[in-house]
Amino acid sequence: MLESLGKLVTESGFAGFFSNPDGWRNLVMIVIACVLLYLGIKKQYEPLLMVGIAMGCLLANVSSVFMTADGSLPDALYHQDLWDRFLNTGAYTTGYEQYLHNYGYILAEGGLIDILYIGVKAGIYPCLIFMGIGAMTDFGPLISNPKSLLLGAAAQFGVFFAFFGANLLGFDAQQSASIGIIGGADGPTAILTTTKLAPELLGPIAVAAYSYMALIPMIQPPIMRALTTEKERSVKMTQLREVSKTEKIIFPIIVTIFVVLLLPSTAPLIGCLMFGNLLKETGVTERLSDVAQNALMNIVTLFLGISVGATMVGSRFLTLDTIKIVILGLIAFAFSTVGGLLVGKLMYKLSGGKINPLIGSAGVSAVPMAARVSQKEGQKANPSNFLLMHAMGPNVAGVIGSAIAAGFLISMFGG
Repeated sequence: MLESLGKLVTESGFAGFFSNPDGWRNLVMIVIACVLLYLGIKKQYEPLLMVGIAMGCLLANVSSVFMTADGSLPDALYHQDLWDRFLNTGAYTTGYEQYLHNYGYILAEGGLIDILYIGVKAGIYPCLIFMGIGAMTDFGPLISNPKSLLLGAAAQFGVFFAFFGANLLGFDAQQSASIGIIGGADGPTAILTTTKLAPELLGPIAVAAYSYMALIPMIQPPIMRALTTEKERSVKMTQLREVSKTEKIIFPIIVTIFVVLLLPSTAPLIGCLMFGNLLKETGVTERLSDVAQNALMNIVTLFLGISVGATMVGSRFLTLDTIKIVILGLIAFAFSTVGGLLVGKLMYKLSGGKINPLIGSAGVSAVPMAARVSQKEGQKANPSNFLLMHAMGPNVAGVIGSAIAAGFLISMFGG
């Protein structure tokens, strides 16, 4: 009896914290997962994804403690070593046979989250989320005010600023591009870009991207007040013209043709975004639009969160590079806000004071949170101000802009 109890104790996960060389790292990550759960549940920081990411992190690190004598982790739900072999193209034959063999090996030897992670690695989850976003997005404000595209483009400045900063800190081109895309303030885009270019950094980049998206109401206002005057923030803009149904149907078709022909690597994101929007605007596919907005979006969000969170294994996450990524992500996000505001100020000057520069900060891709922050800051300066619809133009332009920036980076460094 005592022998059985002793065996139970020595083979338990609690003993694994001491017997496993990375046990202490797993313990730290379990604490971090609990902190992320607190932020998602109590503080409501992007809870739909933060709770899933935190739970994925918790499950991966709890199950990774059980190490056998030969160093394997048979009970782990996520196996980083399997994915390392997957990414090592020299280990298998090249081309189509390689991917069949690799995915087959993951299905045969992987845990539950390894199998779910295939959807991340294949780029399926981010694209399906973009389909849901498209079905929930109204491009009317952008169509009504095409100049908003300039603000959406300007807000990608932080992406390239952080890219060069990461390069100077020793990251290679693929890693720098993945870090830079945090500045687009678009979680699915950051995840897709990272899985294509630097999958080893997926955990810290995803956490940084979604954390800063959740912190928009804290990060953006000080920058907005520092770069604009009270007079500029109090500008009231004229009401937008009404956009016809025909315009709303033609818009996603034209954007898909033009952008995909210009940058073929944007086809998965832009194609799904515009397809989702077309389902919404046609008026004859309400059922499909409803599925994309609700059921599909919810299911994919569940799988995406837990899969991404599982990449936060202690042995890979607790590094100096993670700290660098968190800092660079904040810089990227801040400079994206600065880029949008500066172009907004230029448009204010050129329009003779008719455009409120605050809408430029909404050029980041966080819909509709960034637009709401612009509205809130505008009302502080002028209680009768109503900027929400005007800010939605740059906001949805930012979604397109971040997808184009991601496509450009993948085209440049994906080969």
